[in-house]
Amino acid sequence: SPPGGLTAPRCSGALRFQGTVPTDSSSIAQHCPRNIPSFCWWQQLPALSPLGTPPEPSRGSRQRRKAKGGPAPGLPPLPAGGGGGPPGVCLCKSRYPVCGSDGLTYGSGCQLRAASLRAQSRGEPAISQRSKGACEQGPSIVTPPKDIWNVTGAQIYLSCEVMGIPTPVLIWNKIIRGQYGVQRMELLPGDRENLAIQTRGGPEKHEVTGWVLISPLSKEDAGEYECHASNAKGEATASAKIHVVETLHEIVGQGSE
Repeated sequence: SPPGGLTAPRCSGALRFQGTVPTDSSSIAQHCPRNIPSFCWWQQLPALSPLGTPPEPSRGSRQRRKAKGGPAPGLPPLPAGGGGGPPGVCLCKSRYPVCGSDGLTYGSGCQLRAASLRAQSRGEPAISQRSKGACEQGPSIVTPPKDIWNVTGAQIYLSCEVMGIPTPVLIWNKIIRGQYGVQRMELLPGDRENLAIQTRGGPEKHEVTGWVLISPLSKEDAGEYECHASNAKGEATASAKIHVVETLHEIVGQGSE
């Protein structure tokens, strides 16, 4: 809002001013960010009277207002009760994240510009906006699958939650190991009637969650299962084992479902 407690929000550049502003220049300078003072429109206002009233419009302005029947150009009149109120703060007009040329994601364009000014003050290159939205990043495993112990005939599932920008593609493999390590990878579900794969987006933005559902569980289902996520920036994997036991007594202490 303009000085003197007025409530006509105006803004220029990338920042918006909210609240009230002190009328003296020293207080105004304190409330506007030192690194980007030019974005505070009210710093460029004409000198104000001690009461914070707007400058008197010129004769030509008064004549134009009378002819058009509209409000006087400049600031609105001071509300009843005078000025006062808490100091104002500069806020960024753009509320969306942006990707900087340094590969980091900033909450807004204003945060990026502030970081750029700090970098330049340290003698480092300026940071420019590469694109709107968060920077691209390779997949990462947020919640990996966990080992399971259960008896034949049971219904079980493995789950895996991954994140990346752009949102990763998630698939499941069964790892077939031989004497000399990994022998082959079986892409699931294949033609197995007791196994299903389910995938959905979320729970957060740029995340995806996938499940391996097995029912009924058989001895042939025992083994190691891999959650594999990939996007244009890379890939990530995590695995867990399914142990098929004969009796429930063998499950005690294993931390299964």
